[in-house]
Amino acid sequence: QVQLVESGGGLVQAGGSLRLSCVASGGILSNYGVGWFRQAPGKEREFVALILWSGVSTDYAGSVKGRFAISRDNAKNTVFLQMNSLKPEDTAVYYCGTHGGALRDREGSYNNWGQGTQVTVSS
Repeated sequence: QVQLVESGGGLVQAGGSLRLSCVASGGILSNYGVGWFRQAPGKEREFVALILWSGVSTDYAGSVKGRFAISRDNAKNTVFLQMNSLKPEDTAVYYCGTHGGALRDREGSYNNWGQGTQVTVSS
């Protein structure tokens, strides 16, 4: 069973950048599509981005399109989320999970969630 660990979160000012990493162990990450979700206090977990196993196909939530970029390094069993032009509304705990369902943007289509990494954007 693949296990995922997120890292790279932190505190950043609005307009700044962060790069999150999602590292897999116990399995081959290249077998999976991998998605990033986020959950702000008092809100449901929401879809951020998805990259399929080949790395060629990606998908983004409208709120982050043009600011965030998802990529993967299968040799390192790692998926990245580059976040630029951060806004206070991006503040949340960010989670990665392996994609195993039919829908790209639904939490129920993902498995093997990591523990999350906190991103805080100050205004």
